[in-house]
Amino acid sequence: MTAKTLALTISLLAPLSLFAAENAPLRWITLPGPPVQVNGLPWYSENGGDLFRLPAQLKDTFRPPVWDLAKDPSGGRIRFRTNSSVLAIRLEYPKPPDMANMHAFGETGVDLYADGVYRGTAVATRDAQPGKTLEHTYFQDQPRLDREITLYLPLYMPVKVLGIGLAPDAQVRPAKPFAAATPLVFYGTSITQGGCASRPGMSYQAILGRKLDLDFVNLGFSGNGRGEPELAHAVANINALCYVLDFAQNNPTVESLAQVYAPFLDVLRSAHPETPVLVITPIYAAHESWSRDARLEGMRELIRREAARRIAAGDRHIEIVEGTDLLGPSRGDGLVDGTHPNDLGFQWMAEGLAARLAKMLSLPNER
Repeated sequence: MTAKTLALTISLLAPLSLFAAENAPLRWITLPGPPVQVNGLPWYSENGGDLFRLPAQLKDTFRPPVWDLAKDPSGGRIRFRTNSSVLAIRLEYPKPPDMANMHAFGETGVDLYADGVYRGTAVATRDAQPGKTLEHTYFQDQPRLDREITLYLPLYMPVKVLGIGLAPDAQVRPAKPFAAATPLVFYGTSITQGGCASRPGMSYQAILGRKLDLDFVNLGFSGNGRGEPELAHAVANINALCYVLDFAQNNPTVESLAQVYAPFLDVLRSAHPETPVLVITPIYAAHESWSRDARLEGMRELIRREAARRIAAGDRHIEIVEGTDLLGPSRGDGLVDGTHPNDLGFQWMAEGLAARLAKMLSLPNER
């Protein structure tokens, strides 16, 4: 074979080799294990790889509805870098989507962000059930560029990640570190958990995390953010950059909130006397446009008084933000059902909190 013939043969075979590589069976990576990392679930390793938001060994100490909600991995993220030309995922859901005030994408979706840009969502189907595998391809036949991958886990549905599919010869490396070594830790209600974002990447913590390049932990429990001691100790168990407390509305009365609010802060301060704490008063609710809500106003005033009392006593690491400054009467379009923010509402909340936290923590206001 002449050199010219050899060169021609190689030139013809190269595209075929590339085509074969691109169309080869995917390499499936399973969790847990480096270099793929899971963020936002502090007890992930302790829980044996289950995507729970609270420690399974303590599940009997939590009220049953709290533990049930803790199995929803809101705030959990899977992160890595890869130059793969294809990315797919295999998931198992326990049931189909069934929420009235949230789209299936928000309830069950797994969002893909590549280099900080939203690229698509895997979602539970109407025939989802235990033992049934859903396979979703986010992209394929893309240039082999190094990309920062973040997969945001569902807000309101347990899920098993059975595998992440990549090109057979793709490189996989750890994701780049965040701007701070410890996370923001949020405790609160359904608004904190993510109701009613259209998809997981649009919760206010997810938006905020991208804006400030920070890790976060979401301990919001829909209808059950009542501030009980067991949750105070769970929150305090996490070493945080800042604790953000947004629990009030799930307490039936101002008096019941008063019984738990100061003790919750006492637990935090006992464990972390100098870690910043940001307390948020309840955001605006649409019914307040018609008449005064004495309960919500009383809760706002109680939180103000408690924060002021601690500041006067010498606590220099606690601050308050008015929920109505984040989402107030002029921003009713930011609500879904009169109570829960939509994507616009969460965007407003994230922007307001980003400015406050950046100043409070001496961080840049934008990534």
